[in-house]
Amino acid sequence: MNAKPTMKDVARRAGVSVMTVSRAFRSDASISDATRDHIRKVADELGYVFDAVASNLRSQRSGFVAVTIPSINNANFADTVAALTGRLDAAGLQVLLGRTNYDMAEEERLIGQLLRRQPEALVVTGGHHTDRARRMMQNAAIPVVETWDLPCRPLGHVVGFSNAVAMRLLVAHLTRRGYRRIAFIGGDSAYDTRGADRRRGFVAAMEEAGLDPSRLVMVGPPPVSMREGAAAMARLLDTLPDTEAVVAVADPAAFGALTECARRGVGVPDDMAIAGFGNFEISGVSVPALTTIDPFPTRIGDQAGGLIADILRGTATENGATLIEVAPQLVARASTGAG
Repeated sequence: MNAKPTMKDVARRAGVSVMTVSRAFRSDASISDATRDHIRKVADELGYVFDAVASNLRSQRSGFVAVTIPSINNANFADTVAALTGRLDAAGLQVLLGRTNYDMAEEERLIGQLLRRQPEALVVTGGHHTDRARRMMQNAAIPVVETWDLPCRPLGHVVGFSNAVAMRLLVAHLTRRGYRRIAFIGGDSAYDTRGADRRRGFVAAMEEAGLDPSRLVMVGPPPVSMREGAAAMARLLDTLPDTEAVVAVADPAAFGALTECARRGVGVPDDMAIAGFGNFEISGVSVPALTTIDPFPTRIGDQAGGLIADILRGTATENGATLIEVAPQLVARASTGAG
């Protein structure tokens, strides 16, 4: 039986040091692509398989970044994770993903489990956490990045935006177009803190415009589905038929509201204007296309991944807090008489 090839064998055949071989398999930026390709080609010829577990134990590095998101079937969060994973993969890091289901108690439990596995960094969605979760993250002695929010008390690094300010963009757009009786459709704010911030932004913007902010239709725990958006619109049309425009907490709810208007023969935007949040694919292909807010989820993931990679490779300081604000953008379309 032939002896199992070792890293030394690869180094000898490739004409490089053992350390350079190790760096080649870690996608270390300190070596060129040509050298990396040469080493990996030699390794393939020898049948050598890099032992990442043993290497991580020797270097006291786990090689992964822990990430928590509220939902795995939300396209926005999926885009964020995809971009984050791409940046971390280029730095030789892997993602360990946990789903909180919009539950801060579940987030606390997940953070405890993930930290026991000694990640090199932690990325969380949102800036609201239980006291115990905050303590665990503050004491973890690793980079922590909060995303999709601009928390009042950041734990460290932040890549995100103010959901309240973003919602003001929609209200301002509607009032500019002459709408005055505007309603908000959202989920249970006790669970979805970003949804609660959007509702807060809606109320504040309406009050500043001298308008009634009380048309609030809440439809249960997040995420608010298309079906729930339709049910909320049905309730609104039955109880407040003089409503002129609706802002939904997210695009799926807005699309559900749009379909309920179609069922009832309510013209959009002639009889009812509708706007969503998130710039989901469905908002651009619905008829009429939905006005929405683009929060640039891919950009959030890319910036968060790049920040972590820079910190861990030593090209960015981990001391102090880095704030990267990804400003959302209004996307005006036909559902509000624009575009």
